[in-house]
Amino acid sequence: MRLIKTTALLLAMTAAGAASAADAAKTKGLTEPQVRQLLTEQGYTKIDDIDFEDGMWEADATSANGKRTDVRVDPANGQVYADAQVSNLSENDVKAKLVAAGYSKVHDIDFDDGLWKAEAERQDGKNVEIHLSPQDGSVLHVEND
Repeated sequence: MRLIKTTALLLAMTAAGAASAADAAKTKGLTEPQVRQLLTEQGYTKIDDIDFEDGMWEADATSANGKRTDVRVDPANGQVYADAQVSNLSENDVKAKLVAAGYSKVHDIDFDDGLWKAEAERQDGKNVEIHLSPQDGSVLHVEND
């Protein structure tokens, strides 16, 4: 009986370690506490509901001007994108960048929550949703549509 309990405990610990490693890989290294610290350092307060979704960390926070805002954090470089952010690009700029990157049938281009979002077809024919930087149009995340 003791052997069964010990084996079960070891299996549970192994599974927990594997889940932590999978979470770290999925977020490319930034952890939830690191995201909270990064937002605090940039002047955000009352940081709530931190969640990893669509390839980005997302949170609700109060900005330095006292307004509540949704923010997204790129897990690869820590870049913060606030939903009230203004883009340097037009819809046509975004479409041109995606076509130059090899995407076709680019449509439903929208600036939402501080990021450009578009739907397109990859070179392999799969439909994808793409999230792009509001500053330079670099691709931040691609997911199957």
